[in-house]
Amino acid sequence: MHIEPGVVNGAKIILSYATAATAGLYALRLAAKDHGLRGLPSLAARAAIATALTFVFFQVLPKFPVGVSEVHLILGSTLFLLLGAAPAAMGLAAGLALQGLFFAPADLPQYGMNVTTLLVPLFLLREIAGRIIAPGTAYVDLRYGQALALSTAYQGGIVAWVAFWAFWGQGMAAIDGVMAFGAAYMLVIALEPLVDLAVLAGAKSLRGLRGSPLVTDRLFA
Repeated sequence: MHIEPGVVNGAKIILSYATAATAGLYALRLAAKDHGLRGLPSLAARAAIATALTFVFFQVLPKFPVGVSEVHLILGSTLFLLLGAAPAAMGLAAGLALQGLFFAPADLPQYGMNVTTLLVPLFLLREIAGRIIAPGTAYVDLRYGQALALSTAYQGGIVAWVAFWAFWGQGMAAIDGVMAFGAAYMLVIALEPLVDLAVLAGAKSLRGLRGSPLVTDRLFA
């Protein structure tokens, strides 16, 4: 999902600072709400887990450049279902920063674009989850259709933001690269719901985690 260097240059990149700041402020708002409900130790622990997992997603799992960006298996909906929206957002932002600082410094100028592309779809996913999952339904009891809807919302949001940045930077000259990237990402959209359901099935067998500060309350309740 990393926007390739050179896709957006010059003054146009300033927009990414504004969108990243807005996304960051909203993530802080979610973190404050989570802190009030679960406390700082739980929030910090789940954010640390999300950071470690995000780093693995970016640095260890296979990735390949396609068109204007890279295709990664970014399990945003998995992080959300296991850890909650605020820790997932914090982990995505921190994991992306760690990868850029230590392994891919060429990506740092694109950090604002990349973090916007990761976080805004996560916030959309959160809103959709509130609408399609009944209040009394534990996440471990989700159906395939619900997992697919969440994954499609997140990954589709990523594709939309990548397309926006490409067109913002290059205009219609980016159309071929955007189409290639979007087509490649269909594989991720197909795979992620299966990963989500497998992870949730594994969590369902670990009922001892109910009430644990290491997972979101909604996982079992």
